[in-house]
Amino acid sequence: MIDDLLVMRAGRYVKQAEGYRAFIPVPLPPDPPVQIDAELLRLHSEADRSVGRLDGVTSILPNPDLFVSMYVRQEAVLSSQIEGTQSTLEEVLQFEVDPRGQEYPKDIREVVNYVHAMQYGLKRLETLPLSLRLIREIHEQLLKSTRGGPRAPGEFRRTQNWIGPAGCTLETASFVPPPAHEMQAALGLFEKFLHHDASLPVLIHCGLAHAQFETIHPFLDGNGRVGRLLITFLLCQRGVLHRPLLYLSAYLKAHRAEYYDRLMAVRNDGDWEGWLKFFLRGVHEVSESATATARAILVLRERHRKLVAEEIGAAGPRLLDYLYEQPVVTVRLVEQHLKCSFVTANKLVDQFERLKLLRETTGGARNRRFRYKPYLALFEAAKGAAMGSSP
Repeated sequence: MIDDLLVMRAGRYVKQAEGYRAFIPVPLPPDPPVQIDAELLRLHSEADRSVGRLDGVTSILPNPDLFVSMYVRQEAVLSSQIEGTQSTLEEVLQFEVDPRGQEYPKDIREVVNYVHAMQYGLKRLETLPLSLRLIREIHEQLLKSTRGGPRAPGEFRRTQNWIGPAGCTLETASFVPPPAHEMQAALGLFEKFLHHDASLPVLIHCGLAHAQFETIHPFLDGNGRVGRLLITFLLCQRGVLHRPLLYLSAYLKAHRAEYYDRLMAVRNDGDWEGWLKFFLRGVHEVSESATATARAILVLRERHRKLVAEEIGAAGPRLLDYLYEQPVVTVRLVEQHLKCSFVTANKLVDQFERLKLLRETTGGARNRRFRYKPYLALFEAAKGAAMGSSP
């Protein structure tokens, strides 16, 4: 009782025995192939150059891994916000300092899990190629001990899911991915495409893979977050980025309606070209923003190193370097990191506060936390630039 409704370039809608219609994607790459017109060629060239500049600028940073770790945290916040969480970057940093605090949003664990999933996936890529197995492992890292915990972490779904506004049904959903038995076949073909790198430019390959993954929607929860992580993992596996620095969540959040419309246009009209143009614009914008942030960090660091060396002495640059690793600190953390007395650490923090480099955030006399405000402001500005708004 399966009735083909319409055959399209990206797949077809098939009526199921229960009465609803589910989308069955065809294998990638698209057939007929992606049409590289003048606009798509220009957008790809701009995005490719921007990614190259971003990858190159990290080589001039004193400790690029610290820069990366901050970007991973910010991406975790933005990607999770797309799914409805309310946590902020500063709350994540504070949680890392004091996870026992009671003032954190309930969904903070989802954001922290995203950071762990990114780090876990990059480590696994050193010994395991990007595959369905690795995708399941990343999914497990994302959902464990969260509100999505009961929704089969690390397992592809065995039941039908659907996408649409709250309260919708299979019959009224905006989109119904393939049923479980069709999904398994689509995933097998998708895995083959992940390793298909002979004829497609890397950014085109990434854009196609992300859209196909979101169409298959293989998990009961967390598909959007896994799909966005997939972009970064592919770029790192293909050697385009040597560090995980390209994150599209700010761009996708700012253009959420167009994002969903572009994905639906692929499914309904086979418009892969329109989706890829949207995707490449995002790659270009976020790459340019991240490159500008990296350069701004260099300027900020040199200015502040000179300031603290002149005003405080030898201990000043040591504390400053620590703040690039941990932008939210307590006096106790400073004491432990610098291996000094609590009195000395407290004096240093006071001096940094007087220089307006640190700002106390709790408002209390005990268990005080301090934020390296000028550094965090650069990431807020980067988020605003990527979202097309003022910081």
